[in-house]
Amino acid sequence: MANNVKETLQNLIQQVTNDNSLSSDQKVKLLESLQTLSTPLQSDRWIFRLVVAFLGLTVLLTVLGGFYLSIKTAATIPEGLIALGSAAVGALAGLLAPSPMK
Repeated sequence: MANNVKETLQNLIQQVTNDNSLSSDQKVKLLESLQTLSTPLQSDRWIFRLVVAFLGLTVLLTVLGGFYLSIKTAATIPEGLIALGSAAVGALAGLLAPSPMK
Protein backbone atom coordinates (compact mmCIF):
# COMPACT_ATOMS: atom_id res chain seq x y z
CA MET A 1 0.00 0.00 0.00
CA ALA A 2 2.74 2.48 0.97
CA ASN A 3 4.75 1.66 -2.15
CA ASN A 4 1.65 2.15 -4.29
CA VAL A 5 1.05 5.62 -2.84
CA LYS A 6 4.71 6.51 -3.26
CA GLU A 7 4.69 5.37 -6.88
CA THR A 8 1.49 7.31 -7.55
CA LEU A 9 3.02 10.49 -6.11
CA GLN A 10 6.15 9.98 -8.19
CA ASN A 11 4.03 9.53 -11.30
CA LEU A 12 2.10 12.71 -10.52
CA ILE A 13 5.33 14.63 -10.01
CA GLN A 14 6.63 13.33 -13.34
CA GLN A 15 3.40 14.31 -15.12
CA VAL A 16 3.45 17.83 -13.66
CA THR A 17 7.10 18.23 -14.62
CA ASN A 18 6.52 17.08 -18.21
CA ASP A 19 3.27 19.03 -18.77
CA ASN A 20 3.93 21.93 -21.16
CA SER A 21 0.50 23.50 -20.73
CA LEU A 22 1.29 24.63 -17.17
CA SER A 23 3.25 27.77 -16.40
CA SER A 24 6.37 27.51 -14.31
CA ASP A 25 4.61 29.15 -11.32
CA GLN A 26 1.80 26.60 -11.48
CA LYS A 27 4.32 23.77 -11.71
CA VAL A 28 6.16 25.03 -8.64
CA LYS A 29 2.94 25.31 -6.61
CA LEU A 30 1.78 21.84 -7.65
CA LEU A 31 5.17 20.27 -6.94
CA GLU A 32 5.33 21.90 -3.50
CA SER A 33 1.86 20.54 -2.70
CA LEU A 34 2.83 17.06 -3.85
CA GLN A 35 6.06 17.24 -1.83
CA THR A 36 4.16 17.99 1.40
CA LEU A 37 1.90 15.02 0.69
CA SER A 38 4.87 12.69 0.33
CA THR A 39 6.43 13.57 3.70
CA PRO A 40 3.72 13.90 6.36
CA LEU A 41 6.03 12.87 9.21
CA GLN A 42 8.37 15.77 8.48
CA SER A 43 5.71 18.38 7.77
CA ASP A 44 2.90 17.55 10.22
CA ARG A 45 3.73 18.92 13.70
CA TRP A 46 0.74 17.26 15.38
CA ILE A 47 2.14 13.77 14.84
CA PHE A 48 5.32 14.74 16.70
CA ARG A 49 3.39 16.47 19.49
CA LEU A 50 1.09 13.49 20.01
CA VAL A 51 3.98 11.03 20.15
CA VAL A 52 5.83 13.18 22.70
CA ALA A 53 2.65 13.62 24.76
CA PHE A 54 1.90 9.89 24.85
CA LEU A 55 5.49 9.00 25.73
CA GLY A 56 5.54 11.62 28.48
CA LEU A 57 2.23 10.31 29.80
CA THR A 58 3.66 6.80 29.78
CA VAL A 59 6.68 7.93 31.80
CA LEU A 60 4.51 9.75 34.35
CA LEU A 61 2.07 6.85 34.74
CA THR A 62 4.94 4.40 35.08
CA VAL A 63 6.60 6.43 37.83
CA LEU A 64 3.33 7.02 39.67
CA GLY A 65 2.33 3.37 39.26
CA GLY A 66 5.68 2.25 40.61
CA PHE A 67 5.34 4.48 43.64
CA TYR A 68 1.80 3.29 44.23
CA LEU A 69 2.76 -0.37 44.01
CA SER A 70 5.77 0.04 46.28
CA ILE A 71 3.81 1.96 48.94
CA LYS A 72 0.53 0.03 48.91
CA THR A 73 1.78 -3.51 48.43
CA ALA A 74 5.27 -3.19 49.90
CA ALA A 75 6.47 -5.42 47.07
CA THR A 76 9.14 -4.81 44.49
CA ILE A 77 8.21 -2.95 41.36
CA PRO A 78 7.61 -5.37 38.46
CA GLU A 79 10.40 -5.51 35.91
CA GLY A 80 7.93 -5.00 33.09
CA LEU A 81 6.89 -1.66 34.54
CA ILE A 82 10.52 -0.59 34.87
CA ALA A 83 11.20 -1.67 31.28
CA LEU A 84 8.17 0.25 30.01
CA GLY A 85 9.25 3.44 31.76
CA SER A 86 12.85 3.06 30.62
CA ALA A 87 11.82 2.54 27.01
CA ALA A 88 9.56 5.61 27.11
CA VAL A 89 12.34 7.77 28.58
CA GLY A 90 14.75 6.52 25.93
CA ALA A 91 12.26 7.24 23.16
CA LEU A 92 11.68 10.75 24.48
CA ALA A 93 15.42 11.38 24.64
CA GLY A 94 15.79 10.17 21.06
CA LEU A 95 12.98 12.39 19.82
CA LEU A 96 13.95 15.54 21.69
CA ALA A 97 17.72 15.38 21.25
CA PRO A 98 19.01 17.55 18.41
CA SER A 99 20.00 15.71 15.25
CA PRO A 100 23.74 15.54 14.61
CA MET A 101 23.13 16.46 10.96
CA LYS A 102 21.59 19.85 11.83
